[in-house]
Amino acid sequence: MPSSGPIIIIEDDCDDQELLREVFNEINLPNILHFFASPKEAFCYLLNTTEKPFLIISDINMPVLNGFELKDKINQNLCLRKKNIPFVFLSTNSENDTIAKAYELLAQGYFVKPVRISDLKEMVLIMIAYWNTSARPFN
Repeated sequence: MPSSGPIIIIEDDCDDQELLREVFNEINLPNILHFFASPKEAFCYLLNTTEKPFLIISDINMPVLNGFELKDKINQNLCLRKKNIPFVFLSTNSENDTIAKAYELLAQGYFVKPVRISDLKEMVLIMIAYWNTSARPFN
């Protein structure tokens, strides 16, 4: 997955979507952003796209299908698993049990949403820098 691939953001809260959109605009990445308010929609996109996503950033607490259930569905789908798309959670939940569950589902990161937009920007820059330099197999 080239670092130029789209970034998938799964977030059902409109305000949080707008904050993330603002942060990504400020850091001026060339990547296309695909926002999904529903993990179900994101899963359909991932199954059907010919694009090679660079990164998935997902909230956890969402109706119908939550972030954990989405990650589990991705893990169970051989085709999606082979795409090796980095998957990180971005949530307000900082409870140890929740974080542990994310890693049990093989998430590659768990980030707690900061209060200040400047801290969110720094967090996103760290995520992008890490995945831009991390070696991983591409299919």
